[in-house]
Amino acid sequence: MSKYLKELIANDLKNRFEGVSDALLVNVIGMEANSNVELRKILREKDIHLLVVKNSLARRATDGTALALAFEGSEGTLAVVWGGEDVVSLAKEVARLAGDKKYEPFAPKGGVMDGAKLSADEVMAVSKWPSRTEQLSILVGQILSPGANLASQLAGPGGQLASQVKQKAEE
Repeated sequence: MSKYLKELIANDLKNRFEGVSDALLVNVIGMEANSNVELRKILREKDIHLLVVKNSLARRATDGTALALAFEGSEGTLAVVWGGEDVVSLAKEVARLAGDKKYEPFAPKGGVMDGAKLSADEVMAVSKWPSRTEQLSILVGQILSPGANLASQLAGPGGQLASQVKQKAEE
């Protein structure tokens, strides 16, 4: 491959990775073509991008960016996965698909999150964290909980009093 062509590909990759700060590296080499197409379709529906890229070109394209750490020390051909709601939901989806026998060679190899390099085990650990949506629902529950407790405590004695008044009225 000529130097000019490498530069064109690196510039295209730079444009694709612009604004991306969290990404995961996965292995898709050896996957059957039909499974690969189905996997890409599933990821596309969740607004997740998958791109198979040569490491040397990816290193050249991500040099000086937050994604540069992901390609440090990586060997062979890997696929970069980015997008989704947040990096936790991305990791959850990668872990879910890696556990499916249908996509057998698909497995996390590492990545980068908030400027820190992740190993494959760390990606699996991140997949067990609550996603952004789950964190928001937990937060809303914690905010509403004291008010709900107060309302039930205020309504409880009033309900008892009403019940006693009704019983006396019936006698």
